[in-house]
Amino acid sequence: MNLLYITNGIVGAGGLERVLSVKASYLSDVLGYEVHILVLNQGDIPQFYDFSPNIHIHDIKVIGSPIKYLYHYIKGIKNVISIVKPDVISVCDDGLKAFFLPTILGKPCPMVYERHVSKAITLGANPSKSKVIYEKIKYFLMNKLGKTYNRFIILTEGNRIEWNLKNIAVISNPLSFYPEASSNSSSKKVIAVGKQSYQKGYDLLLQCWKLVNQRYPDWELNIYGKIFKEHKLTELSEELGISKSVCFFEPNSEIQQKYLESSIYVMSSRFEGFGMVLIEAMACGLPCVSFDCPCGPSDIITDEIDGFLVPNGNIVELANKIGVLIENDLQRKQFGLSAKENVKRYLPGIIIKEWDLLFKTLKSENSF
Repeated sequence: MNLLYITNGIVGAGGLERVLSVKASYLSDVLGYEVHILVLNQGDIPQFYDFSPNIHIHDIKVIGSPIKYLYHYIKGIKNVISIVKPDVISVCDDGLKAFFLPTILGKPCPMVYERHVSKAITLGANPSKSKVIYEKIKYFLMNKLGKTYNRFIILTEGNRIEWNLKNIAVISNPLSFYPEASSNSSSKKVIAVGKQSYQKGYDLLLQCWKLVNQRYPDWELNIYGKIFKEHKLTELSEELGISKSVCFFEPNSEIQQKYLESSIYVMSSRFEGFGMVLIEAMACGLPCVSFDCPCGPSDIITDEIDGFLVPNGNIVELANKIGVLIENDLQRKQFGLSAKENVKRYLPGIIIKEWDLLFKTLKSENSF
């Protein structure tokens, strides 16, 4: 099976790059696929995550004005397709240009689209009227063009309401690791992971942490993710008087160890595409406390079994549930044990078998 992924890049520390590294490597090394990944303008930038050395990377250069960019983009993809001769193409690009590919390329083989984010991510905080209008037009086009793909893959059942498509299917992200070790739940550390952005709601988390810190001053909050000074989270922590109990760290390629050194995971996102960090934390035996935001947490967390789901944006309740786990060592450990067991449904051997079946089905259908 020749499989071609088309994406913008694989060098970053984001969720898409992490997931693609797991899927592509498993398909190549375990299931024997010949995997190719087409990227844009990657150059010699080192990859943050490990990809199998058996994967073929095709780096096409796209620069210049929008017209030149589009010309080189289409020409580069067609050249790679002519070389690879893929049985299936899977497109991992959340931008509008990806939706035109089946039409532009003439669909040389079955094509799959993978959606990794919620529609809400593009609006951000306090969008202008023109921004809202633009997004409505864009998603109208996406819904129309999404029908041109053989399959349109989303990550959670909650994502279904965002799309009016009959070719839609749900395949969750696979775990990137499942260590034998688990957190012993004895450290006084709460962890959150993800880049600083409106989506991740760290402004809400810091307000929540002020309430937690007042009751449990010996506990600390560690936030890992790309730091953007314009969000002024360091300043906010100082204004709230919690700077001594909050630490901000850049992305860590050994984040698994940081999970293991913590006792509770907290997610304060306003919205999610899935919530990869939740399943990673649970794989390390951490109970999770999360806003019940769209989309992902309610698919992953079983409330009061392996974590707590809190009404979206309710800072007080988020702090209260963190407090419940801080005060109850036995419950914290039991939730952690349940989390590690329940998250096995996201193991690569389970999730990627769904992809294998999909790709083989599409190839078979195309052979007639």
